[in-house]
Amino acid sequence: MSDVLTQADRQVLQRCIALASESARTGGGPFSAIVVKDGRVIAEACNSVTRDHDPTAHAEVAAIRKACQALGDHQLNGCTIYASCEPCPMCLGAIYWARADKVIFAATREQASGAGFDDSLVYREVNIPGPKRQIPFYHGALDDADAPFRQWLAFAARHSY
Repeated sequence: MSDVLTQADRQVLQRCIALASESARTGGGPFSAIVVKDGRVIAEACNSVTRDHDPTAHAEVAAIRKACQALGDHQLNGCTIYASCEPCPMCLGAIYWARADKVIFAATREQASGAGFDDSLVYREVNIPGPKRQIPFYHGALDDADAPFRQWLAFAARHSY
């Protein structure tokens, strides 16, 4: 991957590493993310899971939220997300929903695992049928389960995802 990085990419990744290191030094998680559009930093954030008692407070999710607010849009078309580490499965999903153009990361998931951040269970569980997962998922088939979707389709002013 490093063969395709520009000097600007390297500088932003170095900033990610510095932010993540500072976060870890001050009691936050050792992860950070920066969103860049047209060469300009739109948002940056660090992991605050333990500090905020929020399992979704990952750096990438926080940076996506800040960037979308700054841009006034729910999508990050034209943006690059830089991350101090390879995004976890939750952040991967958030990145796809946000429609970022690309992601550039520094540390690998294997390096994160060596520090106690192992996402391999989630990667495995995704392909297991719901009821057989470690946390079982059950489908409650109700007649009106699709009512919210019918409402969505009937709402003329909706914004497509």
